[in-house]
Amino acid sequence: MVTAGEIYDYIDTFAPFHTAMGFDNAGLLVGEKNCPVTAAVVSMDITPQVVSEAVSQKAELIISHHPVIFQPLKRLSPADIPYLLAQNGLCAIAAHTNYDLADGGVNTCLAQCLGLTHITMLEEYEHSGLAASLIGELETAMLPDAFAAHVKTRLQCGGLKFTQGKTPVKRVAVAAGAGSSSVFAAAAAGADAFVSGDSKHHELLAANSMGITMVDAGHFATEDIAIQPLCDRLAKKFPQVRFTKSQQKDPVRYLV
Repeated sequence: MVTAGEIYDYIDTFAPFHTAMGFDNAGLLVGEKNCPVTAAVVSMDITPQVVSEAVSQKAELIISHHPVIFQPLKRLSPADIPYLLAQNGLCAIAAHTNYDLADGGVNTCLAQCLGLTHITMLEEYEHSGLAASLIGELETAMLPDAFAAHVKTRLQCGGLKFTQGKTPVKRVAVAAGAGSSSVFAAAAAGADAFVSGDSKHHELLAANSMGITMVDAGHFATEDIAIQPLCDRLAKKFPQVRFTKSQQKDPVRYLV
């Protein structure tokens, strides 16, 4: 019988939990390591719908990217996710910034999904030496508008916003999720474009001034592309456990 602890230990081999950023709360957050697991749901977040999904699939474990407990809890109500997990006997593991930074993790999945090659580190996370952002090259250069459309198609997102750079896009930097501040490092490294989510107004203004095509495809879309690869990796290691990617969708809707 596979346990939650064995799954945790395996994730720790390729996305070590101790490499998570200081503000993070990655790890086994609900339940015990000795909990037996025959089925697990893998998701971006743990929402009431994801809990219901896990219950309907008779899963014992949810593995999420975003931590179900991030800030200290001061009280619990029956509507709170940790309460629902405990009520339904579900364990929860979060592989968050440790999976972002890992070789083959979220940023790698984003770069590969966009078709980048010759992928190397753009920025180093000072506390671990791991890659906080990446840079690579497209096989063929694209005009900024065509590149934005390429990102939308590859990430299957409902919409995005972008700045129109001054050059065709060949060299591309990526920092998934809330990594939009890396646009400055991307421009300094000679990137023609930068892809992330959660962009701020001053970052978009700076990108426009620097002449770089900055594409904000949303937090969910830039990270969800790493959930299926994680699911597949776990299924290969533990064939006796049924791993299923959650049906969770991006909560953001776009008017086009």
